[in-house]
Parts: sequence; structure tokens; C-alpha cells
Amino acid sequence: MKNQISNGVENNLNNLEKIKTESSKISREVREKTLGFIITAFSLVAGLAWNEAIQSLINGFFTINKNSVAAKFIYAVVMTLLLVFITIYLARIFGKDKEGKK
Repeated sequence: MKNQISNGVENNLNNLEKIKTESSKISREVREKTLGFIITAFSLVAGLAWNEAIQSLINGFFTINKNSVAAKFIYAVVMTLLLVFITIYLARIFGKDKEGKK
């Protein structure tokens, strides 16, 4: 009888340790996800600011109505080219980092 009680207590302690470990993992995951969401939100705000700045720059160089089709296509082309160049640049930087770590 004492042996059964002892085994039951040990099982409960083991289960308690498992719960603590899982709770710690979940807490860490929640913090990581929350940080990711905050960074994403700030990135969106920065992206919107850049959007407005680039639109103003294009409107300053070209004397066309900003709501015209031509202005929107110019903006789309400029943004696409900018995105391509930035993507290539970042891919090279991170590609070098990966090669250096190997």
C-alpha cells in the first residue's frame, strides 16, 4: 500500500514537472510571437511612411495629377524597381553571412 502511494506521489511530481516545463515553453513562445507582432506593426508603419514619402517625391519630379493613371503607373514602376534592387542587395548580404558561417 505504501509502495502504491509512493509511486502515485512520484507520478504526480513528474506530471507537475512536465506541466512546469510546458508552461515555460508556452510562455516563451507567447513572448516571441508578441515581439514578432510588435515588430511587424512597426514595419507596417514605416512602410506606410515610405509609401507617402516616395509618392511625394514622384509628385515633385513629375507635374502630372497624382490621381491620374500615368502617375499610378510611374509609382508602381518606381516601387517595383526599388523593391528588386533592395531584394538583390539584401540577398547578397545575407548570402555572404550564410557562407561565412559554414
